Amino acid sequence: MPLDAVLSVKDLSFSYGTAEVLSGVSFEVRRGDYIGLAGPNGAGKTTLIRTLLGLADGYAGSARLFGTDIRDFGEWGRVGYLPQRVNVFNPLFPATVMEVVRLGLLSRKTFPKRFDSRDADRVKEVLDMMGIAALAGKPVGELSGGQQQRVFLARALAPAPELLILDEPSTALDPVSRESFYDVIKMLNSEKGITSILITHDTAQIGRYANKLLYLDKKVVFYGPFGDFCHSQEMTAYFGAHSQHLICHQHPTPLSGRVPGGG
Repeated sequence: MPLDAVLSVKDLSFSYGTAEVLSGVSFEVRRGDYIGLAGPNGAGKTTLIRTLLGLADGYAGSARLFGTDIRDFGEWGRVGYLPQRVNVFNPLFPATVMEVVRLGLLSRKTFPKRFDSRDADRVKEVLDMMGIAALAGKPVGELSGGQQQRVFLARALAPAPELLILDEPSTALDPVSRESFYDVIKMLNSEKGITSILITHDTAQIGRYANKLLYLDKKVVFYGPFGDFCHSQEMTAYFGAHSQHLICHQHPTPLSGRVPGGG
């Protein structure tokens, strides 16, 4: 495993009974990568992430986080996770934004788990980073969907993770909030150096933000930079030339002549 490898997966397979969900999945994530994880429904994306987070056992093959087998990994504060949100947050939930974000610090604490002034400083820093400092005292249930998602992202970022995993975080957002949220993730990757893996159903847009695509359909269909995806004849045969070039974002747009997100 290379020194700059954050995650290494080799020949990972997983089955529910007789139904194989993942088959011989292998890939490696390096420090600073931003991976768009895409694929059709039932492709095994969420199962893969659950396995990598130590939430699913009984798999074959191996997966290592920061050089340690996930079965033995104990430094979960190094990994931030933002799960999929299908429903709007319960408006009766009494916690404030500051309190929810502060909970993210517990993964870095040993017993007894108490908060101190350094924790308050870290919460303020993360709220500022997410542009939601003015919301610190507001109940989370009173916020818009886009604001809530920034709160939950701030909670995931509170322990200063080196790897951020997001499971279709934009599902419940309107188009404007979705684009703004994607911009935040891109900033965290490019300016803060946080290695990121984002599960998305929005294959046509992720190439504007991520630097690599992992396309999964129970096995790895493609893994690599979008430029390689663009020039892959195998991917042309799989997606068709039109869809392939919509995904890659390596070509000038008709109106501007600019390359969106590519080079």
